[in-house]
Amino acid sequence: MIGFIERAQRPTPEAFVTRAEEVLGLSGELVKLWERIDPRAAPPWFRQWPKIESAARLIRSWEPLLVPGLLQSADYARAVLRGVPGATEEEVEEALAARLQRQTIFNRASPPIIAAVLDEGVLYRPIGGKQVMRQQLQRLLLLMDNPRITIQVVPLEAGVTTGLLGGFAIAQLSEAKDWAYLESASDGQVTDRVDEVQDISLRYDTIRAWAHPLYVTKGLISEAMERYEQ
Repeated sequence: MIGFIERAQRPTPEAFVTRAEEVLGLSGELVKLWERIDPRAAPPWFRQWPKIESAARLIRSWEPLLVPGLLQSADYARAVLRGVPGATEEEVEEALAARLQRQTIFNRASPPIIAAVLDEGVLYRPIGGKQVMRQQLQRLLLLMDNPRITIQVVPLEAGVTTGLLGGFAIAQLSEAKDWAYLESASDGQVTDRVDEVQDISLRYDTIRAWAHPLYVTKGLISEAMERYEQ
């Protein structure tokens, strides 16, 4: 179990960290490190998901409205987080730090494979303004150069309705059950129930079947960038 945790192949429970501190005679060193992968700025219902992401070997996601958090630029993420009603600038920056911390999974010795599917409308929703969107789309193109990251766009003319009610992600862990995260307007849900995860996986496969191949997606993103340069 310790080996799986050290290799980031299994989520790290807080109880394990505190018990390890006792056994090793430490006084908070491990807890400080653990807090770096436990974003307290996130709402309670979401806090389990970054731990699952950090242990995943494959993450498949669908987003009908926004660029997924793992792929967001700092300015794009800041603009999204500022849209939370009543959020102070301090709260926005805390949440931003937590979101960017999630992206450090790309720095692992063996980072997860990311298979993201977006609705084409995501490319044309000017979150944060033209400059922010141009930088965000440039980031997507750079990420697509990574052989472990694929991004595909579902065209508007496809008229697909599956998944329009909200985004979701499915995380596959080594030698452990799969997990899924579902978004909603007020909160979200993290589940490992086999029937629910299988249903979400089927939805993902259905949506991805309508998506453009990678080379077409790159072209669409480049065209959208040109719109924000005008």
